[in-house]
Amino acid sequence: MTVLHTARLRLEPCSPEHLQGLHDMNRDPAVMRYITGRGETLQETEDMIARVQARWAELGYSWWSFLDLATGQVVGAGCIQHLGRDRAQPLEIGWRLRQDRWGQGLGSEAAQRMASFAFDELQTPLLCAVCHPDNLASAHVMKKLGMSYRGLEHWYDMDTSVYDMDRAAWLARSAP
Repeated sequence: MTVLHTARLRLEPCSPEHLQGLHDMNRDPAVMRYITGRGETLQETEDMIARVQARWAELGYSWWSFLDLATGQVVGAGCIQHLGRDRAQPLEIGWRLRQDRWGQGLGSEAAQRMASFAFDELQTPLLCAVCHPDNLASAHVMKKLGMSYRGLEHWYDMDTSVYDMDRAAWLARSAP
């Protein structure tokens, strides 16, 4: 399983060791407002970790826990997965952060590293991202990453704003 690093974060594949930190984040209704609309139970977080570990074993990518390098605490989570969890769909990037870490640039920092993993290591031709149409903070991170708005589509049982970027755009953006 792949561990990624940024200036302030260590991205480790989600594991039972991260349960309390992930649950503390995922039970916060503000964090989950645009995802499920409600906080998770401890059992839901445990089930998520089990699903994610199975995907890591099968695919070699899934969800990471974002660990703050200074404190070792879980401050967020993010993924490279197939859109709609359907292997026939392109890869999707996603993230969430603990509420006390919003507005510090950590989402963009982690997204940049995960996108690099998707394009440079997995060689994906296209990377998508979705967010609730009202989630302006996530849309901002998508635009900052270099993604373009594709339109409104129905994913994860809701209408979502979809952004994407192809490999050529990523390479042009990443060129010195």
